[in-house]
Formats: sequence, C-alpha cells, structure tokens
Amino acid sequence: MLVYFAAFKTISGFTLLPSGNAAFQQELSKYKTGKGSIQFPLDEDLPLDLIRKILVFRIKEVEN
Repeated sequence: MLVYFAAFKTISGFTLLPSGNAAFQQELSKYKTGKGSIQFPLDEDLPLDLIRKILVFRIKEVEN
C-alpha cells in the first residue's frame, strides 16, 4: 500500500509511512501529524498538490 485515507467527524485522515512525513515536514507544519499520519480539516480544501507530491515520493520509495 502507498497511502491510506480515512474520514472522521472533523478531519480527513491521510496515513503513510514515517518517511513520508519526514520528507515533507515543512509543508506539513500547518497540519496535525503523527508518526506516519496527517490530519486535514474537513472545513478546508484538501491540499491536492501536496498529496500528489507525497504520492510520487511514496511510489519512488516503493520502486527502490
């Protein structure tokens, strides 16, 4: 699996491996994060460009 999405009452959950969070630490600084998870508020648009960058990163990571 590359990433996981989940929906909760107030957030959208986006889970990846800790390496993804570490690689995008600066871009993720405005969001609540865990060891390998990111929480996007439901009242904001999803940061699709950032999600795309993370997916490309994870694809390269898996291919290597």
